[in-house]
Amino acid sequence: MRNILQAALLALLLLPVDAAMAQQGGPMAMPVKAESVIQDAVTTEITALGTLRSEEAVMIRPEIVGRIQTLHFQEGQLVARDAPLVTLDQAEYRANLAGSTADMEMTRISYERIQELYGKQLTSRQNLDEAKAKLDAARARQVLDQVRLDKTVIHAPFAGVVGLRQVSPGAYVDKGNDIVGLGSIGSLKLDFRIPEMFIPKIKVGQILQARVDAYPDKIFEGTVYVIDPAVDEETRTVLLRARLPNPENQLRPGMFARLKLTLERRPNAILVPEQAIVPMGEKNFVFRVVDGKAALTPVTLGQRRPGQVEISAGLAATDIVVTDGQLKIFDGSPVMVLGQPAKNPTQGG
Repeated sequence: MRNILQAALLALLLLPVDAAMAQQGGPMAMPVKAESVIQDAVTTEITALGTLRSEEAVMIRPEIVGRIQTLHFQEGQLVARDAPLVTLDQAEYRANLAGSTADMEMTRISYERIQELYGKQLTSRQNLDEAKAKLDAARARQVLDQVRLDKTVIHAPFAGVVGLRQVSPGAYVDKGNDIVGLGSIGSLKLDFRIPEMFIPKIKVGQILQARVDAYPDKIFEGTVYVIDPAVDEETRTVLLRARLPNPENQLRPGMFARLKLTLERRPNAILVPEQAIVPMGEKNFVFRVVDGKAALTPVTLGQRRPGQVEISAGLAATDIVVTDGQLKIFDGSPVMVLGQPAKNPTQGG
């Protein structure tokens, strides 16, 4: 009884092979598993580390000496462009302007009198020229005093957030003393470096995705807008700068960021299962199924992802490749595909 069962089992195992032999009318077709190639979007990405910086940042400092009369801001306040931030005591500068204005007016009257006398040929051309020079000098002193008076009010050079102030109302400040920092964070700069080997693939306008420790579950997208023309001699890396929109003001200058930069995107790349690749020396091959026979085909590998390999050259979108049983077949050998491979799927992405 046991011998009969073994014989029946052996007959069942050989049934597909016998059927294949009968159908081919020639050498036995080896059973293999095969799948259609897949078309899908493939991206080439690199990872890097970067630092966030303000789009614009400046330390507010006075250009003239004086005592702080008014601070028009609160620390951490969002201010508009040209908004007044600091007003210095104006009394001395107003007095200087009043004096230079009076001197200019007197000089103007004197010049007009000499001009009238010169028209009547009662004075020399030299006296007229000297009077004109004095008038020009008086006007310059008046303009200078007006400029100094205008500088007693310091305005925001751009819209941004005011930092921590370094002085108090009533403090006497000299030229160049720190008053308060101002930074624009509506969008931020992201500086990062990549190895020089990627220089041929980088370009302005490429998209990146950044993460920061403060918001580990959120992705911030940005765009590369400048590439440093020089390569760092010590690290052999090139510096790139991207711009990240920050409408909710979640990001802050100085933050550390981990990023992925998309170098290239191929929307209709050809992919095969990893087990379809047959390495031979330094080259790679696959077995295509063509008219019931195995066709050993050299291929060029591209991007890898879990369970799949991109084929950048060697296959067409309609090909079927052997995924199991390669050790039993050779180029041109008859094969029988176990099961029917699914129609070639095209996955958009």
